[in-house]
Amino acid sequence: MAEEPDIDDLERRMNGALDALRLEFAGLRTGRASASLVDPIMVVAYDAEMPLNQVSTISVPEPRMISIQVWDKSQVRAVEKAVQNSGLGLNPIIDGQNLRIPIPELNKERRLELAKIAGKYSEQAKVSVRNVRRDGMDKVKKMERAGDLSEDDSKLWSDEIQSMTDTTIKKIVATHEGKESEILQV
Repeated sequence: MAEEPDIDDLERRMNGALDALRLEFAGLRTGRASASLVDPIMVVAYDAEMPLNQVSTISVPEPRMISIQVWDKSQVRAVEKAVQNSGLGLNPIIDGQNLRIPIPELNKERRLELAKIAGKYSEQAKVSVRNVRRDGMDKVKKMERAGDLSEDDSKLWSDEIQSMTDTTIKKIVATHEGKESEILQV
């Protein structure tokens, strides 16, 4: 039997784009405290750049407060600087080896800006999925030209890849709509 396109690999790559989108959405601030909000923050510590969760413990003691307990007292200022320079609009309050980060209410302009950013993330995920589709379709066409697939099989595989793409794009749109309504709710 002729070799078949690796549908499982294409599906894994498409789902990877969706997972990446969900991770990016977790970092978008919605006015509620979440430990995932500070996950992307990198701290310069011990002459290296490290994720915040590798130099501290992150917790959410209240709905509008993030608490960061820095393990090494000498790194408190580095963590504070990293949080301030993260572009998230957060201002930590130092309390010994702890940093308390109050999450301010979002104003309407910031909510609209975050909704636009969510749209960009969503569009990037769609482009990634379409690129995976293109790779799969190219392989099917190449196999058909080489005589490894009949024209009918080629059509079946192309339809399968397109169906998988459509399903993943629908999931991306649903995820985006959910995040956008979360951002815009007052």
